[in-house]
Amino acid sequence: MTILRLVLFGWLLLLYVPGAGAQTVVSGQVTDSQGGEPLAGVYVIWGKASGTTTDTEGFYSFAGNPGKIPVEFRFIGYKSRTEIVNITAGETVVLNVELEPEAQFLDQVVVSADRMEQKRSDLTVSMDVIRSDYLYRTHITDAQELITKTPGIEVLDGQVSIRGGSGFSYGVGSRVLALIDGLPMMSPDAGGIKWNFLPLENLSQVEIIKGASSVLYGSSALNGIINFRTADASNIPVTSFFTEVGIYGNPPNIAWKWWDIPRLSGHASFSHLQKFGNTDLGLGVNLSSDMGYRKYNDESMGRVSVRIKHHSTRNQGLKYGINLSGGKSYKTDFVLWEDALTGGLKQDTSTVSRFHGYYFSADPFVSFGKRDKVRHDFRMRLQTSENRFPVRSANNAGSVSLYGEYQFWYSFSDHFSITTGFSETWSIITSDFFGDHRGLNLAGFAQAELRPVNRLKVTGGVRVEQNILDGEPDRLVPVFRTGLNYQAAEHTFLRASFGQGYRYPSIAEKHASTTLGSVRIFPNLLVQPESGWSSEAGVMQGFMIGRFRGEGDLSVFLSQNRDMIEYVFGPHNDPGSNTSGVGFKASNVEYSRIYGTELEFLLGRQIGKMTATVAGGYTYIHPIEISAYTGKSKGLYLKYRRKHTARLSITAASDRLEAGIDMYARSEILDIDNVFLKIETRDLIMPGFYDYWLQHNRPYFLMDGNLSCRLNQSLKLSLAVRNITNTEYMGRPGDIQPHRNFSLRLSGKF
Repeated sequence: MTILRLVLFGWLLLLYVPGAGAQTVVSGQVTDSQGGEPLAGVYVIWGKASGTTTDTEGFYSFAGNPGKIPVEFRFIGYKSRTEIVNITAGETVVLNVELEPEAQFLDQVVVSADRMEQKRSDLTVSMDVIRSDYLYRTHITDAQELITKTPGIEVLDGQVSIRGGSGFSYGVGSRVLALIDGLPMMSPDAGGIKWNFLPLENLSQVEIIKGASSVLYGSSALNGIINFRTADASNIPVTSFFTEVGIYGNPPNIAWKWWDIPRLSGHASFSHLQKFGNTDLGLGVNLSSDMGYRKYNDESMGRVSVRIKHHSTRNQGLKYGINLSGGKSYKTDFVLWEDALTGGLKQDTSTVSRFHGYYFSADPFVSFGKRDKVRHDFRMRLQTSENRFPVRSANNAGSVSLYGEYQFWYSFSDHFSITTGFSETWSIITSDFFGDHRGLNLAGFAQAELRPVNRLKVTGGVRVEQNILDGEPDRLVPVFRTGLNYQAAEHTFLRASFGQGYRYPSIAEKHASTTLGSVRIFPNLLVQPESGWSSEAGVMQGFMIGRFRGEGDLSVFLSQNRDMIEYVFGPHNDPGSNTSGVGFKASNVEYSRIYGTELEFLLGRQIGKMTATVAGGYTYIHPIEISAYTGKSKGLYLKYRRKHTARLSITAASDRLEAGIDMYARSEILDIDNVFLKIETRDLIMPGFYDYWLQHNRPYFLMDGNLSCRLNQSLKLSLAVRNITNTEYMGRPGDIQPHRNFSLRLSGKF
């Protein structure tokens, strides 16, 4: 009792002493400045590590200590606003705030184009930005699916093509570079993207540059880059999760249904972001299991990530930390179908092979900046991966790579700044499939940004790069880029750019030697690097008309490449085993030219408490082979390209309900490898494919839909239906894409 009395006496003393422990409540409502509607979910941030969000009616409140404090209000689609509040002990402060809508994404901050933060409207190149809310709304859990639903982009069995810049080369030698927070996420052996281990749990946004980006990012950025940017912790701790179950329906060709029990999938995800004093912490976990709609094509996967960033108080502007990620994947890849009659969704048993994949990376970093004048960045990535085939052990492979980069930025004035640096990539490959190899890539880069007059920005850069494989150096390769951006009016931005690209062949293209079923792969030690250039001119227009706001982007582009690497079918020799036979070998065969145009738009309107959004895009390309000697067209289309792609998305969201429809259309594939069409070989590899190709290589249309209901302020229940139209369509030959499937998700954010 004595202790209890002392505690009560202490509290009474604090309440009695004027001003002791006193805090003042600050409260108010946040509304739209044009329509007056309350805004739910607005971030309200004050002090160094404090924050809250508005409720469903736009109201907020917090307790603050006496004195002057800045209070910042942030909300997607609106201009941020900061108010200085003078708090006096014992008084209640009411602060109602109106946020002004902005042209939807013109002021969005991106980093990928020039390696420095800048507004998207200031770029000299085309960039698409995919925000995390689209990912959650559509129930997308696969990074490949996320990217292929972007206008002008198609992913064929793991191979990304931006505006027709790539075809299909059997999963090796990507011409698009994947990054996580600016660091490469590629396999050192095959040169492909590690799709399974791209973290979608703590994703902020995905930035996609369309066009050659080798000057700043090096080899593999010949056709563009995809940068997955993870979210940083804010003053408000955020924990989110979801658990999901899915089921596949029946295929449109009922003769292809091979299962008796339902084909199910399950996914679970957890993420947490929080500040502890001056240290930011991010955690992410993802688990998935998919029985698959195709026989012998199941997958189970798990990944985990930890992000730690510390802001030094002793040295202002100094940040350092480490990002850790790892994962396991157990799956059976689908290679060739059984036949076209009843086996379109059954894998040929001769190509069935169980795969176990393991991945780990550690990314330490140090960054120091001073008064928006100078910045030093040093980053590294230690990456290890293993590919194990329990049955086909001859295809086992392992790799260790170390990427290091130093970047320096300096602003001489408001009119002139430079970015320069150097990088190295060192890799060790141990493989029964490719052989054992050692690789080294060294590069230096520099870029200048000049603003000679108001509203005009001009950029120019150069990169010099050298690759060394097994002690044999390749030639020094210089590549250049330049571009300009001119703000013609308040919301009108004109741009033009030119950039060169370069890609050194992957170890798989040089040294892979294996057999999959009836398909044999031959090595080619003499295959040469690819190179090319891309150019573009475009206009971005933002607008706000009454309650309508949005943007439109129109561009025309032209690219040309030489020594493009493709797998050529025919009689080949294997110098390693001193044998010969018929199969595929990577060879420099194509000189290409692609021109086209692209239109993208976004339109939003507030209707009472509901927000309606319409977004879409259309891309046209004309991809042709050209003569290496005359530069004129050969009259042949490039393989695995489509002339037309289009997308239209319509969403409507209120306080509790949200619904969306996504529609996609693509024209037919213009051409494929002759081995699938020639009478001598077509049935040898894929029985029945030729007749199927003649009947089904047509334009296709499909539609996805989603509906969600907010159960309370933290929980949401949602349903997504992919391929509502149950369209039968194909990627690369024999790769039938998923038919109609359903997923039910319970998600939470608090």
